[in-house]
Amino acid sequence: MPLVLHFHPLSSFCQKVLIALYESGTPFSKHMVDLTDEAANAAFKKLWPVGKFPVLRDETADRVIPESTTIIEYLAQNYPGQAKLIPDDPEAAFEARAQDRFYDLSIHVPMQKIITDRLRPKGQNDPFGVEQARGVLQAALGIADSRMAERAWAAGETFGIADCAAAPTLFYVDMAVAPLAGSFDNVAAYLDRLTRRPSFARALDEAKPYLKYVPM
Repeated sequence: MPLVLHFHPLSSFCQKVLIALYESGTPFSKHMVDLTDEAANAAFKKLWPVGKFPVLRDETADRVIPESTTIIEYLAQNYPGQAKLIPDDPEAAFEARAQDRFYDLSIHVPMQKIITDRLRPKGQNDPFGVEQARGVLQAALGIADSRMAERAWAAGETFGIADCAAAPTLFYVDMAVAPLAGSFDNVAAYLDRLTRRPSFARALDEAKPYLKYVPM
């Protein structure tokens, strides 16, 4: 297959791309990267020296495409498949892209800060940074909750790129930061819809053997 996804199933950003690929039905192969393995890490950095996944390798075009949103944009343009994750209508496409960035930057980033701080060596934690992240996360979830009172999906009534971003992000918030139900009921209901979406259910099932490694 010309498309190879270098990934790890536990990574929320990798799950985001997997959801997009499963939605579109685009054929691809997987190469799981264990960054704790020295040889695997070195091989991955030869492909992408930054050393962060996901990374898509298009063998036909001889291109390396990093970063989840960029990968989904590339797929939409070059391998659209059966799902239109970015609408043709300019206004709808703008909203889809805006919500994608909102979930990545305003919810995923602070969520990741809170969880990964637990992995730091003793005495090297960042309590001030975590407190700031919690404030940003609470504010962003409040915004999302207001929006989801009137929407079925992140950017409106059609599943798209922003939902690919929201699904793993909200799952990890609910699992490892704080339960959404009771504080953000509209977002909690949205997460329930996401987890019942076959594309995310499949990605989540692949991640289940590794969920025990998420610091609680």
